[in-house]
Amino acid sequence: MDKGVVNRRLKMIVIVAVVMLLAWFGWWVLKPEAEHPGLAVGNGRIEATEIDVATRMPGRLIEVLVDEGEFVEAGQVVARMDTATLEAEMAQARAQRHQAESALETARAMVALRESELAAAEAVVSQRQAELEAARKRYERAASLVERNAISRQQFDDSLAVWQSQQAALASANAHVLSARAAIRAAESQITEAQAQVEAAVATLGRIQADLDDSELTADRLARVQYRITEPGEVLGAGGKVLNLVDLTNVYMTFFLPTREAGRAAIGDDVRLVLDAVPDYVIPARVNYVASVAQFTPKSVETESEREKLMFRVRARIDPELLRRHIEQVKTGLPGMAYLKLDPETTWPAHLEIRIAP
Repeated sequence: MDKGVVNRRLKMIVIVAVVMLLAWFGWWVLKPEAEHPGLAVGNGRIEATEIDVATRMPGRLIEVLVDEGEFVEAGQVVARMDTATLEAEMAQARAQRHQAESALETARAMVALRESELAAAEAVVSQRQAELEAARKRYERAASLVERNAISRQQFDDSLAVWQSQQAALASANAHVLSARAAIRAAESQITEAQAQVEAAVATLGRIQADLDDSELTADRLARVQYRITEPGEVLGAGGKVLNLVDLTNVYMTFFLPTREAGRAAIGDDVRLVLDAVPDYVIPARVNYVASVAQFTPKSVETESEREKLMFRVRARIDPELLRRHIEQVKTGLPGMAYLKLDPETTWPAHLEIRIAP
């Protein structure tokens, strides 16, 4: 064989060998760390909980107190609604409460009056009972005397008439007692009605005060204003959105793992996040959600390769205290990689040791 052809073949073999060696070396250096035993890897984006600050009732927005990008604290007033109508309703409700309280006092006074009338009627009954008893005794004595002709028949008739008159007087007094008791029950029912009116007025005041409180829109947590959706002067319906906030203390990355790896993932497992924007930093996180239902499932799952297409959603949350310490640097929407430790005995590689900006 020609010596030149042999040399060319040898050179070609050497070049192919070098290329294969370089390719293998590059693969070894750049291969995903998830291939290390006990680690899994997935890509995702940094996300955070979003909150819409919205109105509970319709009205006109008169003031927005924050701008986009500003941080708000829990309980901070961020916007105000027009309250002129509510303040007028409040004044009317206060007047109705005073009226109901006055009616209640009148009803209580009426009960006291009726009770005094009852006491007077019961005293009259006692008096009529005593008078009736005296008339009865006089009648009995007159009956005994008239039989012995000691008194005239006229005197006997007079004592009988007095006794009967006293019986009628006692019946009348008892009727007055019954009437006084009925009047007391009527007055007590007026008290009940007046108390109900007072309670209704107080409830109305509470409702209007709640509406007034809700007219001051507040943030319920530490968050950053992402969007001003509505501007002052606009009329909003119930549930109208005014601001969109993003909670930068509840930040997480969602990524997907195949069936074999997702089956080993558990709540609380350690995760390390590396973001494309800051690859020098390694952020610690923990799994706080693993989907119980697979996604991207093919219609028929038969072979092992097809079963590998089953993916489960996993979410890793960053420690809220860590986020609070770096709240100014927290950004959402950044892509990156999530490294999940599946085996507790596995140690993190050196390049995945925690590194956070001071």
